[in-house]
Amino acid sequence: MDIMGDGARLLNARRAHGPHTRRTGGPAGVPPSHPAPTTTQLLPGPRTRTQGRPGTGLPPEVPGLPLEDELAAREEIELSAREARLRRSAETGDPAAASVLGTLLLRRGDLDDAETHLRNATAAGDRAAANNLGVLLHQRGLTEEAAGWWRVAAVAGSASAAHALGRHFREKGDEPAAEYWLRQAAESGHTLGAYALADLLEHRRDVGAERWFLAAAEHGHREAAYRLARILENRAADEGRPREQSAETWYRQAAARGHRRAALRLGMLLEERGETDEAMRWYLNAAREGEARAACALGFLLRDAGDPDGAAVWWRRAAEDGDGNAANALGAQHAERGETDAAERWYRRALDAGDVNGAFNLGLLCSAGGRTAQAEQWYRRAAYAGHREAGNALAVLLLQQGDPAGAEPWFSKAAEAGSVDAAFNLGILHASRKEEAEARRWYEHAAAAGHAEAALQVGIALLREGDTHTAERHLRCAAGGGSAEGAFRLAALLGRQEDRQEEAEEWYEQAARHGHRRAQVRMGMYAARRGDFDDAAHWYRTAAEAGSTNGAFNLGLLSARRGDDAEAAVWWTRAAEAGHGRAALRLALLAARGGELAEAQAWCARAVELGPAEVAERAARLRDALRQELSA
Repeated sequence: MDIMGDGARLLNARRAHGPHTRRTGGPAGVPPSHPAPTTTQLLPGPRTRTQGRPGTGLPPEVPGLPLEDELAAREEIELSAREARLRRSAETGDPAAASVLGTLLLRRGDLDDAETHLRNATAAGDRAAANNLGVLLHQRGLTEEAAGWWRVAAVAGSASAAHALGRHFREKGDEPAAEYWLRQAAESGHTLGAYALADLLEHRRDVGAERWFLAAAEHGHREAAYRLARILENRAADEGRPREQSAETWYRQAAARGHRRAALRLGMLLEERGETDEAMRWYLNAAREGEARAACALGFLLRDAGDPDGAAVWWRRAAEDGDGNAANALGAQHAERGETDAAERWYRRALDAGDVNGAFNLGLLCSAGGRTAQAEQWYRRAAYAGHREAGNALAVLLLQQGDPAGAEPWFSKAAEAGSVDAAFNLGILHASRKEEAEARRWYEHAAAAGHAEAALQVGIALLREGDTHTAERHLRCAAGGGSAEGAFRLAALLGRQEDRQEEAEEWYEQAARHGHRRAQVRMGMYAARRGDFDDAAHWYRTAAEAGSTNGAFNLGLLSARRGDDAEAAVWWTRAAEAGHGRAALRLALLAARGGELAEAQAWCARAVELGPAEVAERAARLRDALRQELSA
């Protein structure tokens, strides 16, 4: 409760140096209007040291005495002198002196002596004394008597007393009376009264709360500024509008006054729009004040900035303060380094903090280590707690163990909870049973949520149905989502149209750079068509070395065109041995030209075996001609 009296500034300075610092700002649960001053702010500027000055009543300076201690001693002497003067005035019946003296003693904690002087001042009609007597009685647990004196002071116009009385009635559950007195305080310009009224109104979902949060925030109340910002931000989100700039403004005001959650939220807003340097500064401010979520967020920014060790420091601090997300991040960091024991400890710490991701990550860790039974236990624990990706992982594990009947319910549950991977896996499961309609339904469900491979499957189905327009849309989604096969099939579809060859080549290149062998061969063909045989050789070689028989065959053609039959034979042999009929026929022709008729016959036989029909027919004719040549 507020203590009224003009001795507050000196007393604050004294308490900054005294052995029994205690908070006397606002009521319990209500932060002060301004951040507490630091010791440095409380101290006056530096003074020139002397060996004592005549007439000051101060002892000479003790050599080596710290300036702060000297000032504290000086203030103690000044305070004692002031108290003595007040006592003399109070003893002569001065109610104002009795009121100030009672306030001074109340702040010091000398309740008995304070009560005597406050009652004397109150009896003489001192309003501040009535309020402070209420504060004293409230501290002693005499709440009803305290309320009586607050009422006396409030009726006489004390905003502080009206605020205290309003809080008293709210604690008793009498909200109408609480609102009346808090409104009296707020309308008198009392900052804490405005905040307490706003808090009461917001609790009742009364839109009038915003007005009083604003009033308190404009007078520097940091919690009011924070809650006003939350109201503005949430309203914009509910209405589907962009976030109001004023919300950020109030977050800044609260954060600048030391509000940890405001600094955290401000950091999040800045990070969302890519201003990571400033976001990091606000996260750091909040983290230093003990906000675990800010320490965790700071860790992620440091990790992304290439400072994993710095990230670990803040994650550890956050995890030790009970942040499960930070504990999971530490676990993942250790897991990436192969430190499975440390990873497991942190995942367990995350789980102990109530973060179900800890159980899921323990499942992943056990699965990677071949501990399937333990992995299943952890997946089940997380899945039963509602972790959708754990449900999907559990279903995959059951499917791998040959239990599709056990897997399907978990796939369904996870998919219905929003797991896109589970929806895609359900599609695969139904497709394996030839249940095309159900498979298509789940593929479309996953594709609508942005799953690239699901979009690919829908696109392929539409191509089979001849709906090239809709197929193109899905293939674009697949290709844009990183599917190399999606990019290849989109390129093939576009390549059917003469006026879209350039775009087709772009998609072939994207697929090729993602390792798609058929796309790499296509890129080689585009390059060869342009006469860029070096680029063509690059793409054919890339495809061939990745196992593409067409890549090896075409690279052989390029080598032969350059007159390097030996190089051509190497690539054709690789292709033919992997089942490429045309390569076998080329080797037969090459051997025949070189007079190796028996070898040529062997490659002809291989070409006939491999096909296709046109190649088999040509190889058979060549084989017959070679037989005649050999028998001649």
